[in-house]
Amino acid sequence: MSRDNGHSPNGLYEIRRSEIQGRGVFATQRIRAGQKVIEYTGERISNKEADRRYDDESMRRHHTYLFTLDKKTCVDGNSGGNDSRLINHSCDPNCEAIIEDGRIWIYARRNIQPGVELAYDYQYERTKDPADEKFYICKCGSPRCRGSIMKPPRKKRKKKRTA
Repeated sequence: MSRDNGHSPNGLYEIRRSEIQGRGVFATQRIRAGQKVIEYTGERISNKEADRRYDDESMRRHHTYLFTLDKKTCVDGNSGGNDSRLINHSCDPNCEAIIEDGRIWIYARRNIQPGVELAYDYQYERTKDPADEKFYICKCGSPRCRGSIMKPPRKKRKKKRTA
């Protein structure tokens, strides 16, 4: 967790109001491409428990701190988590989440200057329900915004013509 002044223990970032959503994580110093920023932590729970805790049907808009670790396990950043749970989504992110040895790490994808908000692409699993596009709406503001925090739709392959 950040200290009372809103700064990270390692001095890389601070928590403040975000134009994307609620609070966000902002660089306080230059973060280099490839640099490990923070581990995404929280209680490890089953997918069934995650569904119980966060019932999409009863939510007006989607809002959880769940991160899928593997087919059986989610990390709930709202329970025992740290500042990483406040890193917002972007369709053109400057960070990425990488799973290494059962742990989730947030790395810088490119150099990030002081004052810039950290963000990674949540890439929620795409569903067949068209209503989910609005439920999982994206507000990242990027020119590359796809309008949803779900994975980009798969591009249809063009059929090869045979002579």
